Amino acid sequence: MTLEEVLIQKPAERAQCTGKALEEVLLSAKDNNCLTVGVYESAKVMNVDPDNVCFCVLATDEEWECDIALQIHFTLIQSYCFDNDISIVRVNNMQRLAEIVRDKTGQLEDAHCCLIMNSADGSWEDPALEKLHLFCEESRGLNDWVPEITIPKR
Repeated sequence: MTLEEVLIQKPAERAQCTGKALEEVLLSAKDNNCLTVGVYESAKVMNVDPDNVCFCVLATDEEWECDIALQIHFTLIQSYCFDNDISIVRVNNMQRLAEIVRDKTGQLEDAHCCLIMNSADGSWEDPALEKLHLFCEESRGLNDWVPEITIPKR
């Protein structure tokens, strides 16, 4: 799909396309060891190697919306992303995100925050990541600074 085709899509089609793109990028990043999962792990990476972070995904659901500590971490992560020009999105289905990013043993991890990193040798690139950056850029133009994406169900 070309950039022009993405731009002229209807909002519902675009949301579905963006959700699929996010799933593709997460799986590809995981396969290439370019994914950090977990709020605390992500905070450590942002503190130690911020230039290597290229995308951030925050996830919550109704069960966690009232967790003040988690909301404070989200606020700090969002601020850090804004200050460092890192694209950021929210997803509303943490369980689905956890299914995608689970480790090789099948263990579900703390999927409240996932960072997509640049590869150390610069060899990993994913065209779907460019779609996500474009989506975030357009959303910021509409004053939606942390747009929400729905990951498709299996």
